[in-house]
Amino acid sequence: MNNKSITSITRSDFADMINSQVGLSKAESYSMTDLIFSEIADSLIRGEEVKISGFGTFKILNKRERMGRNPKTGEPAVISARRTVSFHPSAKLKKKV
Repeated sequence: MNNKSITSITRSDFADMINSQVGLSKAESYSMTDLIFSEIADSLIRGEEVKISGFGTFKILNKRERMGRNPKTGEPAVISARRTVSFHPSAKLKKKV
């Protein structure tokens, strides 16, 4: 990864870090990166929490239907029920940040 100001890190950046620090080929690094993120996503889809030691916990929240407002018109509007992902950082991550 380069040293310029970064606003986001992509899967490609993760794969490049694995390639340079672990020494796997680029293809293996991309495959490993995809495997990790796929497993995190699949676990969340199944409703499981994903805990990464020293980093934090991802979990699914089930939000109920509620009343809100259309920001353009100010009219009341129903916000439908949905599932969303929540992240809670670990104490170690909070301390570093």
